Amino acid sequence: MTNDPQANQVVRAPIHDEPPHPEPTSFWRRWVFSTNHKMIGKQYMMTSIFFLFVGGFLAMLMRWQLAYPWAEIPLIGKLLFPDSGGSMPPEFYIMLVTLHGTIMVFFVVAPLLVGGFGNFLIPLQVGARDMAFPVLNMISYWVFFLSGAVVLTSLFVTGGGAAGGWTVYPPLSVLKEAVPGSGLGMDLWILALGLMWVALTLGSLNFLATIINMRAPGMSWFRLPLLTWAQFVVAVLLLLSFPVAAAGLIMMEADRLIGTSFFLAHGLEIADMAVEAAGGGSAILWQHIFWFLGHPEVYVLILPAMGIVSEILPVFSRKPIFGYKAMVVAMVSIMGLGFIVWAHHMFQAGLNPLMAMAFMTATMMIALPSGVKVFNWLATLWRGSLRFETPMLFALAFVSLFIIGGLTGIFMAALPVDIHIHDTYFIIAHFHYIVFGGSIFAIFGAIHFWFPKMFGRLMSESAGKIHFALTFLSFNAVFFPMHMLGSQGHLRRIADPTVYDYLRPMQDWNVFITLSAFVLGAAQLIFLWNFVWSIFRGKRAEANPWRANTLEWSIASPAPSHNFEEIPTVHRWPYEYSSNGGGERDWIEQAEPITVEASGPVEEGEPA
Repeated sequence: MTNDPQANQVVRAPIHDEPPHPEPTSFWRRWVFSTNHKMIGKQYMMTSIFFLFVGGFLAMLMRWQLAYPWAEIPLIGKLLFPDSGGSMPPEFYIMLVTLHGTIMVFFVVAPLLVGGFGNFLIPLQVGARDMAFPVLNMISYWVFFLSGAVVLTSLFVTGGGAAGGWTVYPPLSVLKEAVPGSGLGMDLWILALGLMWVALTLGSLNFLATIINMRAPGMSWFRLPLLTWAQFVVAVLLLLSFPVAAAGLIMMEADRLIGTSFFLAHGLEIADMAVEAAGGGSAILWQHIFWFLGHPEVYVLILPAMGIVSEILPVFSRKPIFGYKAMVVAMVSIMGLGFIVWAHHMFQAGLNPLMAMAFMTATMMIALPSGVKVFNWLATLWRGSLRFETPMLFALAFVSLFIIGGLTGIFMAALPVDIHIHDTYFIIAHFHYIVFGGSIFAIFGAIHFWFPKMFGRLMSESAGKIHFALTFLSFNAVFFPMHMLGSQGHLRRIADPTVYDYLRPMQDWNVFITLSAFVLGAAQLIFLWNFVWSIFRGKRAEANPWRANTLEWSIASPAPSHNFEEIPTVHRWPYEYSSNGGGERDWIEQAEPITVEASGPVEEGEPA
């Protein structure tokens, strides 16, 4: 008996059972210029973890400035800012805002979830030996690596890194003389983002080709694990949104280098001086272009995290995922709605009220498929045999924090409310509950969960639980008070809140948030130690330490070079838990044949 809705159908997929090529033996081909999807996934992961600590360090500098404006930064202040006596120069703060947001969104979360886990897991979960285009896969990583090198270089050029906010609105991003960070640092920002988007576009093409064409026999669409479904939906999102944003970057650089005026309007003045280069363009055009990418990008950051949680919860509750098809439909619905809500970021940009109402309605509709997913996760947990190991703790935290972030998103979707809280700390709180409380918590859970398959060892459970507890508590201490600050009008990009009389009574909250942020940053050092130590000294893992049933757990740990000796034939859906067909086991692997009971065939969709 089986929960698989296609148990009585003969389902076939294209067979790609080419004999495996010999594993590379040279250092460069095996560890540097590898075409193996697992090594490329690890390369994305290691690089993104490095950027996680770079972006986190920038955030610590921002928080020090907000808590103790213009005070000398302990230990490193005079090293970083010798000309100002160790205190942060005013023009440096907006550069921190710009690069922290850029690095965390485009160089940490997106490449970790898509480039890291997507590359490592898609071929394993669909039953393929590698990606459809291994060389293209290698190129995508090195283009990403180059983009990261470019954005780091921008920190050290004359004038410093880009300083227009992570959305780089004109005119700061177009006029080189606008602020110190509008010079070469902005050119490097544009180049870095262009390269990053090329890398993710190449990866998306590879993901789609692999999922569509390389599935093992029997691996139908509704036998795909939900993480693979999420990666498929994200690949479509990237291919539809990134070319538009890339065109916008070309237009912006043309404005900067050859004097076009896509984003500069007639009669533009800065400090009572007319801008000669101003023509017939519009800064609002850039907002439309950026947010046509920027809002789908939010789902690029959250959909793979949803897929990760959908893999972890059934394993540690020992129950099939509730409402599999509804989960798939919800992801596809989120993708579709994500393309028609971008202008809710522009409610104060002079939109026609009827147009704003349309975007408000579409935004609120996204709560429906998101609510379906939350309900299905909770139903999966209901009456399950819960095991509170580290991956499960991070998955449960994801669900709870995503609910908080989703509820605050409803406030922002309402046009009258958004006008009040726009560009305040309320927005920062909401965004971080989704992207840090959501995506990064899911990433930590995924690293613990698939670490055995990557490195053949288990991460320390005790260190993992200490890291989880400190991260969960300090995260909420950092970002929940920001809702209160934002509701009182605390603006998001100011470097010194004490210059405003109405914000001075709330300065103690800034100090509390900053101290909590230092605890949050220190907690990540525990993760870093656990990650590195476990690679070399962690307990050796068996092939299937979590008793899971998707295809990647049917092979050795760490996964062999070419994954499968023989391409498996899939007979079941990926969540066959608590089934009596497994004998003494409470799970059945996807490749195990179905035995029809004497009582008769199973009707489509009938549970076991």
